[in-house]
Amino acid sequence: MSVHFSSKKDDWATPWDLFHMCEKAYGPFSLDVCATTKNAKCQRFFSPKANGLMQPWYGVCWMNPPYGRIIGKWLKKAIIESQRGIRVVSLLPVQTDTTWWHEYVLPHGYVHFLLGRVRFQGAKRVAPFPSAIVVFG
Repeated sequence: MSVHFSSKKDDWATPWDLFHMCEKAYGPFSLDVCATTKNAKCQRFFSPKANGLMQPWYGVCWMNPPYGRIIGKWLKKAIIESQRGIRVVSLLPVQTDTTWWHEYVLPHGYVHFLLGRVRFQGAKRVAPFPSAIVVFG
């Protein structure tokens, strides 16, 4: 069942067309806060080794966090950074039945629901869940 149900991969790359649409609306982006050399969308990015959760963010940030149990930590960090004046634009799964959606997204983010399903870069099929662009700050 591809993206959502795969525990072997949590670094699905944002499709370039979606990233460019977001950059046009909210950018230009200064930093990809959680990326790898294979999926980074910005020249400057924090790799897993650099651990973006432990770094100060700057400029306008792009965030496509790992969609596992750690997603709440990334959202909490996005809120902290947005309170410092940083704008964080994130690609998130729409999971309105989760605690993290109600604690972090609804009270702190501007939600733009995407029409259709995202086909992550390198995926054979579209994601089996809806997605949203959520802006903090």
